[in-house]
Amino acid sequence: MAAPSRRSNNKEVAGNEEASVQACTDGSKHDQGVGSGPAIFIDSEMVAQLKVKLDSRCSNNKAEQLAIIKALEATESLHEKSIYPRMATIFTDRRVTLDSLHNINNHAYLVEEIRKRVASSDRIAWKITFS
Repeated sequence: MAAPSRRSNNKEVAGNEEASVQACTDGSKHDQGVGSGPAIFIDSEMVAQLKVKLDSRCSNNKAEQLAIIKALEATESLHEKSIYPRMATIFTDRRVTLDSLHNINNHAYLVEEIRKRVASSDRIAWKITFS
């Protein structure tokens, strides 16, 4: 099996027509500080929301990447048998993060962590897409 950094199996989609789970992520930096987190939806009903306060030195992009990692963790922890198909779409507003995931030469820690979690999700029968 190739290392996650050597392959790019991160699929982007325009919407969530097929996904039974949707995760909306946000990472932002402003005068009040830096925050990050996902909201998880199953069939349009919010089932989880996480908010994380980050160090003021954290960038917008890193905050968004952490939100994606938290969304993947939350998706992996869903054990409801009624979730079928086991497909999740993660919505992010950071094009730079999506481009980083597709760039096999980008080995930044958080980017690699996202790749590892997507590969792990594949092994437990979750199909993950990004939008």
